[in-house]
Amino acid sequence: MAVSIRLRREGAKNRPYYKVVVADSRSPREGKFIEVIGTYDPKKPGHNSTLKVNRAEYWIAHGAQPSDTVRSLLKKNKKQDAPAPAAAIPAPAGPTPAPVTPPEASASTPEAT
Repeated sequence: MAVSIRLRREGAKNRPYYKVVVADSRSPREGKFIEVIGTYDPKKPGHNSTLKVNRAEYWIAHGAQPSDTVRSLLKKNKKQDAPAPAAAIPAPAGPTPAPVTPPEASASTPEAT
């Protein structure tokens, strides 16, 4: 069975909304599917998709072929899910405070007697 990861169209006329599904490649666009792994709203500005990246990678590892649009959505979602590296976090601006040293213990010890 050839499995593909593709978009399933939902929503009203002139208001498309898609679900990202894993389906048999022979089934129709709105036909039966194996699993829903995300959503995509092309009318929404900015971040307009949600995707279970780990499930998509699982299916790709098991031979599923993503469509071109799903491939680009995966790429965008992987970038947003990746944490920022520690070197890229800027240091706070301004002077750095001097290190605080503990008071000397020689005043309380009877070494001088």
